[in-house]
Amino acid sequence: MISLVKIFNTNGKWLEKKQNSILSAALVITLANIFSSVFGLLRERVLISQFFSDGSSQAAYEAFQIAFQIPDMIFQLIVMGALAASFIPLFTELKKKDETQAFRFTAIVMNWVLLVFAVLSAIAFVFAREITYWRTGVGFSSEQLEIAVNLTRLMLFAQFFFALSNFLTGILQAYQRFVAPALAPIFYNVGIMLGAVLLSSYFGIYAAGLGVLLGAFLHTAVQLPLVWKMGFRFRFDFNLNFPLVKKLFSLMPPRLLTVGVTEFQNLAMGFFATTIGDLSFVIVKLASRLMALPIRLFGVPISQASLSFLSEESASENRSKFNRLLLQSLNQIAFFALPASVMLLILRVPIVRLIFGTDNFPWSTTILTGKVVAIIAVSITAQAMAQLLIRAFHALKDTRTPFLVTLVTVGTYLLTAYLAVFVFSLGVLGLGVAISVTAFLELILFLLLLHRKIACFSIEDFWAPQLKMLAASFLMAVFLYLPFKILDEVVFDTTRTIDLIALTISTASMATLVYIYFSMLFDVKELQYLRNLFGKFGKWKEAIEDSSEVLLDSSTQNDDL
Repeated sequence: MISLVKIFNTNGKWLEKKQNSILSAALVITLANIFSSVFGLLRERVLISQFFSDGSSQAAYEAFQIAFQIPDMIFQLIVMGALAASFIPLFTELKKKDETQAFRFTAIVMNWVLLVFAVLSAIAFVFAREITYWRTGVGFSSEQLEIAVNLTRLMLFAQFFFALSNFLTGILQAYQRFVAPALAPIFYNVGIMLGAVLLSSYFGIYAAGLGVLLGAFLHTAVQLPLVWKMGFRFRFDFNLNFPLVKKLFSLMPPRLLTVGVTEFQNLAMGFFATTIGDLSFVIVKLASRLMALPIRLFGVPISQASLSFLSEESASENRSKFNRLLLQSLNQIAFFALPASVMLLILRVPIVRLIFGTDNFPWSTTILTGKVVAIIAVSITAQAMAQLLIRAFHALKDTRTPFLVTLVTVGTYLLTAYLAVFVFSLGVLGLGVAISVTAFLELILFLLLLHRKIACFSIEDFWAPQLKMLAASFLMAVFLYLPFKILDEVVFDTTRTIDLIALTISTASMATLVYIYFSMLFDVKELQYLRNLFGKFGKWKEAIEDSSEVLLDSSTQNDDL
């Protein structure tokens, strides 16, 4: 450890830099989202290039993806449930009084969380075969079952590193150091790629599992020296009577329930997809990764940046500022998410080919993945806006409503997916329909219930701007589709990668200009936000710089894991 600290002291000063405002922290988080997403997509391309050469390797790759679910579920329930339950605010509160006591508080919480995590992981390790058999469908072969069981057991060890690493992330973010936590997911993805490329000839698909283990270690290692320098030392301490420990654990149940319901939906998706077979689980996962990119770039950062203001204004008697900020943020999310949705909808096949289309990625799989992307792309804006609406309820100190909405939407997903797979035989396309239907239902419920609570969604301030942006997006789709088809058939030879890139960039650029033009024509006020993005921030900048809130971005953690 001492040698690591020496190396860090010599070469890691830039990692140590403090972000003194939410503006700078949000910038780091946004950049982290971009690079983490890019490396996550690159990781999938590398894995496909290594493990998609024939039917048996493709089946093994799907088993690898299935194997992620149980370790990730335990991680989300135990670790993220603890960290999301106000670990950073409580740690920061205690740190201001006594830094030593704050570190002891961290050690106690870490010990209990890791202990529970270890117990559940041991149970999952022992019963991995039974759990995997129970949660997969008839399209999942016995060979895939064996691979998934072995990889599940292997990746449980990786999640233990993540459990430790996320506490390190919490400490660093409490000290307003965001660079090292932002780099951690990138190192994780690099670890997987190294394992896949260097070890695949020796261990086959298990090389990917070893890569996950290496990546998880790197995820921890890149943060540990700085945390060590901050003064944290691990200690075996399980004192539940220590100040704030009980308070933290008392905040966990609501979050655990919400995460548990969401994780159940993920397991259900695995069951439905493996019932269909034909790499359906892989196709849905790849399509979901593409869909998640604009949500993470637009929905999550704007929602996070707005949370502190929403929380502050919700405490005031006059809710007009709260309503105005909420509507402004929702409109800004829609302004960016709608054209992103159109881009994915129209350019789905070129995008799938460019990102995942290695030489051994079948054309039929490319087409089918593109169709699923098209179906779920229409719900991107709904999912991005839901990110903010959930935070609005939390700012109003209402955690019950988001949990109830989650229950309803998960129930709807289960019903829709069941009908699509077992009744109407829609296959993997039916799972895409279930995702989109659930997303729109979630958005509608949040809008209705929040309007009932604070009556903020007026025609002038919300519905009219939304309709303008929808109209601009529709015209963008028209002007994107026509040149795309013409250039595809007449100008570019899309069997060549360079022509495919040129086609995608040229048509996307034209479509963006069309969207901006019609936004100006329809007087979409959110266009002004784009103009000022790298200019003056006005009162937003002043408010952000005056705020002392620390952002925690859990979404970047396992979304690319």
